[in-house]
Amino acid sequence: MFYPLPLYVGLRYVRARSHRFFVSFITWTSLVGVCLGVAALIVILSVMNGFASELRDRLLSLNAQVRVSLPAQAQGEVAEPDWSALAARAAAVPGVVQVARYAQVQALAVRQPEMLPVLLRGIDPDEAASRAELGRALIQGRLADLQPGSDRVIVGEVIAQQLGLAPGDPLTLLIPTVDPSGTPAPKLREFVVAGVFEAGLQDHDATLVFADLSDVRALSATSSAGEGLQLRLQDVMAAPEIAATLRSRLPAGLTVSDWTADNASYFRAIRIEKTMMSLILLLIVAVAAFNIVAMLVMVVTDKRTDIAIVRTFGAAPRQVAGVFMTQGLIIGWLGVGLGLLLGLTLAFNVRSIVPFLERTLGFHIMDPDVYYVVAIPSEIHWGQVALIAVAALLLTAAATLYPSLRAARVAPAEALRYE
Repeated sequence: MFYPLPLYVGLRYVRARSHRFFVSFITWTSLVGVCLGVAALIVILSVMNGFASELRDRLLSLNAQVRVSLPAQAQGEVAEPDWSALAARAAAVPGVVQVARYAQVQALAVRQPEMLPVLLRGIDPDEAASRAELGRALIQGRLADLQPGSDRVIVGEVIAQQLGLAPGDPLTLLIPTVDPSGTPAPKLREFVVAGVFEAGLQDHDATLVFADLSDVRALSATSSAGEGLQLRLQDVMAAPEIAATLRSRLPAGLTVSDWTADNASYFRAIRIEKTMMSLILLLIVAVAAFNIVAMLVMVVTDKRTDIAIVRTFGAAPRQVAGVFMTQGLIIGWLGVGLGLLLGLTLAFNVRSIVPFLERTLGFHIMDPDVYYVVAIPSEIHWGQVALIAVAALLLTAAATLYPSLRAARVAPAEALRYE
């Protein structure tokens, strides 16, 4: 005999056809349950990873990855910073690819009879990052029309729909300012719509209005109000570390923020959803593990005579326990292996499977009239796959402990008394 006794007998029990239909049914149910639980975990988490990446890309499409600005309470109370010198110091930080100036003010977009609160952001159209990002989002008009003194703006698609705007239409902006005596003195300025953009995110399409940097600076209440630097990074995930480095290198009166802090609520919600979804789907594996417990307990009861005979031939209790641990582990781990194979296959082919299901069933899973994202993305993180596999393996291994210990405690004399 070339196998250790527990492995040899355990494999025999796995391969043997059971005379009890219910035991066989529970065995297959356990295997399928583990398989489906692991596959569902991999697919759901991969899809949620894909949505998180899609959200991150859309959030960063028209926003700075790191922003340097004056605190709101300091605006108008301190001298205007030398933004050119600060830009040069920021560009020298490792990991910073591009630095550009910006200005932004809160405004009220007016086109009778509608009014909308908007954020008027001034950019340099000749700056490469602005040209690339806003140019990709444009669905109407030309970015080249944003020229100093042109009084032209590019508005979000939601703003255009709500105000009934198209390229060439006039748009009045009301900017709340105060005069030197502290009296409110709102400014009215009429612009011409040069284009419409769609970033695919409500926070952008319903609030942002772009104009030339010099035009927005002319509307600011003070020379430094709402101005700052926006940075593009080589690695967006390194934004918190680079922001910390900038805080240590730039003057103390400036505020340095990064995209992870600005949008922390979005990603905290996604992280909570992923955690809760993982726990819920892990219950499928747990139920399958309980089925393994029930199946092994019935096998131990059915094999009491065999256990007693093996014990009388000198087998130790731990060897008897090993027989049933082997049987349970093979069933559980085979289910985990099949679940990994099924889950990864589905996760890698989500973009092909979903359109097929939509054509077959005749409905849209992500209705384009409701959702910005109409294709279900998938992004596999191998660390998560490994964690799922380890958790499932441990659950199925734990399920074998009680039946195995019960088998090890079978008394040979008691089991053979009535045989």
